[in-house]
Amino acid sequence: MIRYKRMPEIVIKPGREKSILRHHPWIFSGAIDELHGTPEFGGTVDVISARNEFLARAAYNPHANISGRIWTWDPNEQVDPVLLENRLRAAINNRHMLGKTIPSNAVRLVHGESDGLPGFILDQYGEGLVVQFLAAGVEHWRDTLVELIKSVTGAKWLYERSDADARQLEGLPTIDGIIFGEQFENPIEILENELEFWVDIKDGHKTGFYLDQRDNRCLARRIAGGRRVLDCFSYTGGFALNCLAGNAKSVTLVESSNKALALARENIVLNGSNLDKADFIEKDVFRYLRELRDRDEHFNMIILDPPKFAPTVSQAERAARGYKDINMLALKILDEDGYLLTFSCSGGVNEDLFQKILAGAALDAGVDALILKRLHQACDHPVALNFPEGAYLKGFLIQKLA
Repeated sequence: MIRYKRMPEIVIKPGREKSILRHHPWIFSGAIDELHGTPEFGGTVDVISARNEFLARAAYNPHANISGRIWTWDPNEQVDPVLLENRLRAAINNRHMLGKTIPSNAVRLVHGESDGLPGFILDQYGEGLVVQFLAAGVEHWRDTLVELIKSVTGAKWLYERSDADARQLEGLPTIDGIIFGEQFENPIEILENELEFWVDIKDGHKTGFYLDQRDNRCLARRIAGGRRVLDCFSYTGGFALNCLAGNAKSVTLVESSNKALALARENIVLNGSNLDKADFIEKDVFRYLRELRDRDEHFNMIILDPPKFAPTVSQAERAARGYKDINMLALKILDEDGYLLTFSCSGGVNEDLFQKILAGAALDAGVDALILKRLHQACDHPVALNFPEGAYLKGFLIQKLA
């Protein structure tokens, strides 16, 4: 199809259009041959093949490795407020359709590329919302999206947490603060799986809470009965509280942040759980695991939920060493027939690589183990079939053999 220029264009190098034809939403800078016109930062460009055929319509960022984030593959679909509203409404309706499969008043309403809004995150916490603008394209449409959020959701308040590493990779400054609505007391209280949690919206990790681990926290509750649990990178006690609710014998929370541990303690008190069963350790997890190994201490169940070690594929090798170390140490101090719940949220480490890392960790620890269950993010963090990178959270329930 021969086209006539109506907006700025990026021309893709011969042979580099295959991923676009498969509807993958990212265009890397190395795939771009030419730029025609002068698009605004985050503005819309047509994506054209070397044979002058229309491929897609994308947001353009000349400063990022991911230079194009595709809005649409339909030449007749314009990138405008109508498209944004349709995508926003569709994502929120999808969450409403999930209904009782999300036993919480804290829900991810929009999950970036998988909901057709690249780089845009919108989380609900009770009567308010937290938003992240993580890419140049949605930053370009910031004012429009804020007005749409206000009209579509009817939320009482909207708080921004655009302070993630992804924003820095886009060449964007970090921003956080209230955008509209009533002032709220921070931390706020949410309900998840019949447990109450205080959530630090303003200074907590991500948008305040790890909503993606909801189902895995529930699994931990089901298998924790009677066990001595070691919860590493415990943050504000999401896993620990679930284990106590599941009648764990004891839970040791290990976290480098004193503020997070203090909120974890408050969460345990909030739910009436026995504080005598909880031990709070403010230390670096790597160092503490080595101390436990050297003291020959053991646990029946260990949870490893570390922060992101590898935001990009280029950092995967360094991240692999970190994952291998903590899992090897955990397997050494795990009792025979004990359970290890281990996770990676690193985009640069896929599930196959993570499994290989764990196999190497078991070999170095001199133990045999079984995978009982593969673990992933909750259903309000969907993964588009054309965007496997959306499956960023991967984990395993492992049993150490006698």
